[in-house]
Order: sequence, then C-alpha cells, then structure tokens
Amino acid sequence: MKAQEKKFSRKSPPERSARMVESIYGCKWSLTVYQLLASGINRPGEMVRQVEGLSTKVLNECLRRNMEFGILERVAFDESPPRVEYRVTSFGGKFVRVLDELEKLQQELDREERQPAES
Repeated sequence: MKAQEKKFSRKSPPERSARMVESIYGCKWSLTVYQLLASGINRPGEMVRQVEGLSTKVLNECLRRNMEFGILERVAFDESPPRVEYRVTSFGGKFVRVLDELEKLQQELDREERQPAES
C-alpha cells in the first residue's frame, strides 16, 4: 500500500506583518497616535499638548517607526514658519483596521472571562 501524499505543508506566520504588529503594540504610543490622527490632530506639537506624558522625543521615535513601516507619511509644507503634518497612508488604513479587529477580539475575550461558566 502506498503512503498517502501529504496535502498540507507547515504554515509559517506572516513574518513582516507579524513583526509590524509586535513593534506597534510594543510602542505604547502608536495606538494613541492613530487615535489622534483619526480625530484630526495631525501636527506633532498639538499631539504632545493633547496627551499627558507624551514627550516630543518619544513622539518623534514613534512617528519615525510608523513611517518606516509605511503606516504614516510625513507632509512638510513650504511655509514660514515650517509646518509638518502626519497622515495615515492607504496601507496604514488597512493596518489600523487589523489592529481594530485585534482590539475587538480582546474585548470578546475579556467579556468571556467576566461571564461565569455555564453549568
């Protein structure tokens, strides 16, 4: 009798996107930055003023990381004084939707933990 052919091979996690999710969740300010952008606050100075505990240095590191991943883009205006704004890219919009789904999943898990087990 012939050995059956295997129909499936080992599935690996999506390497790049998994690293992105891990890095973004590892930065405690990224989700706050997305929330600020969604509410129309897109200038770094205003972001720092709106969020208690957020420093300019930490914000700039967070923004830089998000730009490296292609989630955010920096828009510089040729004005005096100089003005810079940040926007979510089209890829970033997709990525943020994935994070939103992870948040919904966590909320479901939290609800299940709070509900007593049925007998």
